[in-house]
Amino acid sequence: MNSFRASLSGKPVPAKLLLGEKQPSLAEGEGLDAILVAREVVRTADHRTADRHRLVGGQAVVCFRSRLHPVELINLSGGGAMVEGAFKPRLWDQVELNLGEHGSIECAVRWIRKTRYGLEFAHETQIQAEPEQRDDLLRAVLRRSFPDIETRPASGPEPEAAPLAVESSAARRSSPRHPMIWSGKILFQHDTIPVRLRNISANGAMVESSIPCPAGGEVYLDLGDAGSLFATVSWAHGDQLGLIFAHPYDIANLANAKPNLTPQRWSKPAYLRNDQADSSPWADRWGRLSVEELRSSLEGFLKY
Repeated sequence: MNSFRASLSGKPVPAKLLLGEKQPSLAEGEGLDAILVAREVVRTADHRTADRHRLVGGQAVVCFRSRLHPVELINLSGGGAMVEGAFKPRLWDQVELNLGEHGSIECAVRWIRKTRYGLEFAHETQIQAEPEQRDDLLRAVLRRSFPDIETRPASGPEPEAAPLAVESSAARRSSPRHPMIWSGKILFQHDTIPVRLRNISANGAMVESSIPCPAGGEVYLDLGDAGSLFATVSWAHGDQLGLIFAHPYDIANLANAKPNLTPQRWSKPAYLRNDQADSSPWADRWGRLSVEELRSSLEGFLKY
């Protein structure tokens, strides 16, 4: 434009114009990401979330009918996962998805498309401890957080105490399910990130986080009144993180923080919404108890 005006006036075209000539537009198929923009500030944390639910080459293991099956993770986020593998479950079958150390979570099969399966996570925080230790924790939670819950008197002889042995997956599945969910916060690189406890043991936990943390990262897990501890991220897939605690955690401390209760209805992830069923199977198909029912089931063991 500057050179055109100069030619009309009969004046010589200056060697260096105030505004340079217009550059040709980007080639077809290119976008703004083709232009390198210099940054003066270094990014201290990666908050990009657009592609982190879609996984490429993610590996996991499914335990189905006491056999282990390697699977590929296709999608993984809050509430469920899409996996592909050679095992052959039916709709509503229960499986255990293992994402890594401290990454075991019970799931229900919600839909099947050839070798791909939509899995729904169990809603409650899974307490990975010996039966007696877990029952003692649940009794303490009921006493402190739900003192007004009415119970029915236990009938019949007092059941024998469960043996002090590590439970198998099958034994855990046959146990009554509690309806409680514990939450907390992770402090990582000057960020405070709300998290939900998917499972917890003395040595680690699986948490659901809205912001990804890289494997190997050191974080501070704040569980409020239930205590705080340092941990290392052992793996990260989608919304889910596996944590290894720097020091053993006393599971009994969970009773100091009031948990939330699982919702009666469940909002499905996008990749499970082609299932026509509106309600979750966990409430009625695998014996999850209400707070009232849980307290009644433990009444014979209550220690005041």
